[in-house]
Amino acid sequence: MITRARGSRFQDDTGKEYIDFHAAFGPPILGHNDPDVAAAVAHAARTVDLCGVGVTDAEVQLAEVLVDLVPSIEKALLTSTGSEATFHALRVARAATGRRLVVKFQGCYHGWHDSVSLNVISAPGRVGRHDPISAGILPEVLEATLVLPFNDEDAVRRTFEAHGRDIAAVIVEPVPHNVGCLLPTPSFLQTLREATQKHGSVLVFDEVITGFRHDLGGWQRISGVTPDLTTLGKAIANGYPIGAIGGRADLMDMFSSRPGGPAFFAGTYNGAPAVVAAAVATLTKLRNEPVHEHIFGLGGRIRTALRDLYAEIGVPAVVTGYGSIFVTYFMSGGVPRSYEDLLANRGDLFVGYRRRLVKRGVFELPLELKRSHVSYAHTDDDVDRLLEATREAVLETLQFDGVEEAGVARTMGGVTR
Repeated sequence: MITRARGSRFQDDTGKEYIDFHAAFGPPILGHNDPDVAAAVAHAARTVDLCGVGVTDAEVQLAEVLVDLVPSIEKALLTSTGSEATFHALRVARAATGRRLVVKFQGCYHGWHDSVSLNVISAPGRVGRHDPISAGILPEVLEATLVLPFNDEDAVRRTFEAHGRDIAAVIVEPVPHNVGCLLPTPSFLQTLREATQKHGSVLVFDEVITGFRHDLGGWQRISGVTPDLTTLGKAIANGYPIGAIGGRADLMDMFSSRPGGPAFFAGTYNGAPAVVAAAVATLTKLRNEPVHEHIFGLGGRIRTALRDLYAEIGVPAVVTGYGSIFVTYFMSGGVPRSYEDLLANRGDLFVGYRRRLVKRGVFELPLELKRSHVSYAHTDDDVDRLLEATREAVLETLQFDGVEEAGVARTMGGVTR
């Protein structure tokens, strides 16, 4: 049970403190309970609460910031979660095109809704076929989703040649961080852009993770590839529950937030004043303070030091990531480019050393393939402790040869059907 969180640390109900490199899958980019964000939320609570009629000044301000920062966004709408944002993106894509099929990629996670709840962390025997992550999904819904390997440009071209007239949308994490970190090849995202434009499909960048953490303009600004729609969440409000969808004005105008729009859009808590205040305060701090300089510096130091550590102790490992994100895969070879490459990862060692990190007061989520994060609140001392604890935890795990991790802790691993 977690009882307190501040800065780079949290405490459990026994009073034990942990340096938090999991960071709730990434939202608190500034650190837990950032005082500026907390002050903005408190001010909003004293000023206005949820009315459910019209918008507030802060909502308008936030939308203007999103339009200013993210290249693809001409208009924006707020949601309560990233999952809702991706749901609405696919709904409006189907409304705009009149088509049925959606393309996603193995290893990418786009939320809990049925059409994309498949093929994230799959067992080897389930790669290459539909692998739902939950029971209760209708087969006909799954059949409308085509799953391709990430970074496989030929597969994209073949799929559009065969099904292009029926593909409503391609949705992609530009960097699949739900399986750690798979960096896109230089031309992969451009291939998606060219294929969707040629065939009249909608390109959706799911930047719920990459948005604001990697760049104020998201990965689309880094890559120079502009999608039709973008979904956002996590780091947008430093841990408060808010998401957003934005993109081309003609697509956004199809939502029922504009009278007569055919794609229904609603949500009681969309644009709630407290969470909007958190988002405005977070983005203001990201723009005005050296947040990215700090977290990129620590992230780079961690990746370099971990590579040196594993080389020194003779453990085959690939350390990768981007900016403030880092992850170690226990395998030989170069930087992985697809989920299939990750099947070589030693899950027992991956989970085992993280379980032993927890015992040493350093928290990285002990689930296979999960990434870790640096926040603005982390310090060099925190990194020193991480490196020291990692060495100890890995060596101890090797001593036990993964016996305690025989049933490796997995998530999103498929449902037997």
